[in-house]
Amino acid sequence: MSSLASGFAHRLRQAGPLPGLGLTLGITLAWLGLIVLIPLIALLVKAAGLGPQGWWAIASDPRVLSAMKLSFGSALIAALIDAVIGTLIAWVLVRYRFTGRALFDALIDLPFALPTAVAGIALTAIYAGNGWLGHSLEAAGIKIAYAPSGIVVALVFVGLPFAVRTLQPVLESLHYEHEEAAASLGASRITTLWRVVLPQILPAMLTGFSLAFARGVGEYGSVIFIAGNLPYVSEIAPLLIVIRLEEFDYHGATVIATLMLGASFLILFLINTLQRRLARGQSV
Repeated sequence: MSSLASGFAHRLRQAGPLPGLGLTLGITLAWLGLIVLIPLIALLVKAAGLGPQGWWAIASDPRVLSAMKLSFGSALIAALIDAVIGTLIAWVLVRYRFTGRALFDALIDLPFALPTAVAGIALTAIYAGNGWLGHSLEAAGIKIAYAPSGIVVALVFVGLPFAVRTLQPVLESLHYEHEEAAASLGASRITTLWRVVLPQILPAMLTGFSLAFARGVGEYGSVIFIAGNLPYVSEIAPLLIVIRLEEFDYHGATVIATLMLGASFLILFLINTLQRRLARGQSV
């Protein structure tokens, strides 16, 4: 009986506490292959068929470079704004109790449920020259709609929930004892925030930033209505891909998509690497 029990325990240690590792791992890899890897490989193969000269001719086109710069630059600015404002909003929702808090909390998820085209139309109606805010802003010399700044506004709107919802659970799990200990040792509130709270929430802030950035780079519906879509001024890369497809220029669309894929992967890889190092430093 003892040998049977020891043999069972040995097999359990080899297989792990939960059964089905091989089956679930196979399903996971197959699903990722069908949904993610195969389409990406097909995209790369299609782009590689042009040859180096053909690929470079499309990639170095001034209109393509302008659209890429606008898409990534606007997404970066919007993600930075979301990271700061999202941290403030998450802090208020977690640390304070006030009238209307539940409604305010529910409104954060509105960009998730709202169709992006509806968001774009609503933002355009607000910030256009004859809109509620646009009229006063343009009178002050600030143009939002049909300009690059309108793209940033749209991307801030769609990316804010990622920053807030990523940070909320981390703030809820923070131990107040650390802040109380810092205060008892004479640390000011700014010092406590900078030296105690910020290091604990920084990995979550980076995660929210990367999610908002990834959403902003590929955003289309909420941007095309408020951007104005002028080449070299307010034309984003996803719109240029659609334009190339409508012109039956499949090679051009493929190259632009490949550029966006490579740049996005590189930036997200660097952000995730930094996040892992920060998390590893906290656990040491």
